[in-house]
Amino acid sequence: MIKLSEQELESFRKLVSDFNETKMKLADTVMAQSSLMKEVDELKKVYSTEEALLIEKYGKDSVINIQTGEVKNSEYVEKEKENGKD
Repeated sequence: MIKLSEQELESFRKLVSDFNETKMKLADTVMAQSSLMKEVDELKKVYSTEEALLIEKYGKDSVINIQTGEVKNSEYVEKEKENGKD
């Protein structure tokens, strides 16, 4: 019977171990990606709902400064001025 030398066997075992470890890491990243994609989908739904509410309130042509909260839309601004809310 022919056997690998101890050095060959140890080297081969290390390669198999490294390969299996890398496959597990890859599987973990695929699972994490799947989880993150579900989270993105949920955030898209919430965003769409919030966006629809803001469009309804301020108009579809509104531009909102995300830093200051300032809304730019001449139609909405004119309504607010008419109602004395400027």
